[in-house]
Amino acid sequence: MADTILVVVEQREGKLNRVSWETLVAGQMLAAETGWALEAAVVGAGVSSIASEIAGKKVGKIYDIECSALESYTPDAFSAVLKQVLESKQPRLVLMPHTYQVRDFIPKLATAMGRTVISDCIGFRKDGEKLLFTRQMFQGKFAADVSFTCDAPWFVTFQSGAFRGDQVEAGASAAPVETVNVEVSADAIRTKPQPPFKEAKQAVDLTQAEVIVSVGRGIKEQKNIDLAKQLADALSGEIAASRPICDSGWLPMDRQIGSSGQTVSPKLYLALGISGAIQHIVGMKGARSVVAVNKDREAPIFEIADVAVVANLFDVVPPLVEEIKKAKG
Repeated sequence: MADTILVVVEQREGKLNRVSWETLVAGQMLAAETGWALEAAVVGAGVSSIASEIAGKKVGKIYDIECSALESYTPDAFSAVLKQVLESKQPRLVLMPHTYQVRDFIPKLATAMGRTVISDCIGFRKDGEKLLFTRQMFQGKFAADVSFTCDAPWFVTFQSGAFRGDQVEAGASAAPVETVNVEVSADAIRTKPQPPFKEAKQAVDLTQAEVIVSVGRGIKEQKNIDLAKQLADALSGEIAASRPICDSGWLPMDRQIGSSGQTVSPKLYLALGISGAIQHIVGMKGARSVVAVNKDREAPIFEIADVAVVANLFDVVPPLVEEIKKAKG
């Protein structure tokens, strides 16, 4: 068993999912901590361009895993292909982003290989020679350090926002790309691919947003959400909310941030009238910059804010919108 970390990046319809950069950062940090080699893999059909994109980063090698059966995603095909590759390459640790797709096939893959998965991790640390991976418990109220007792390969998925994708290290030179062609029997694919799921028109994947303006109880009334929308539009961002706002029906549930909503890691997160309950914090703490506006100077949100504005949001947001519009010309 080689002391190798393999990051399996995710691509959607030929485009690299941005959370894959976060997982690659985790891989680079683990490689630095353990001294193990770091490699990456992209799985699909005709994904050489994505492999080349990864090659510019600090990795030892990239595997361009090609299989005609992966033209459309199925958990059967993905599991079968990765099982063949992992049994051949024998990495010690396999890292993946904790996406819907990975959650779909990773239990099948790990079970087929007689292994377990530590999923939805937010960090790691070394305890002597043992690697411990941190998972949140009870909606973020506690954190547990978990280790493997099974034989390698070990499977770990990292929560969106656990690492910052912009911190990925570039390589001194382009890493070599090895094309791996894999065949899968048609009989092994029991599921019939359907057209990619399209959410309702008003739905949004906040995990892909670079700017988010989020509102809490301090917005007071549903009609005041329009003020936050104006700020989001001025910043070319998305509107979101804490759970009480969505529970009240003021915004759709797909706009909810937190342990029972979406976990996000935008470049900028503006929290307007949000107190900062732990259930909300766990959903947005991966943001690169947090600006919080709250008239309660003791609000917990200020503990993680990069910029804390102790004021009434109705006094702050309108002039802020005007200044942003002026700056944009």
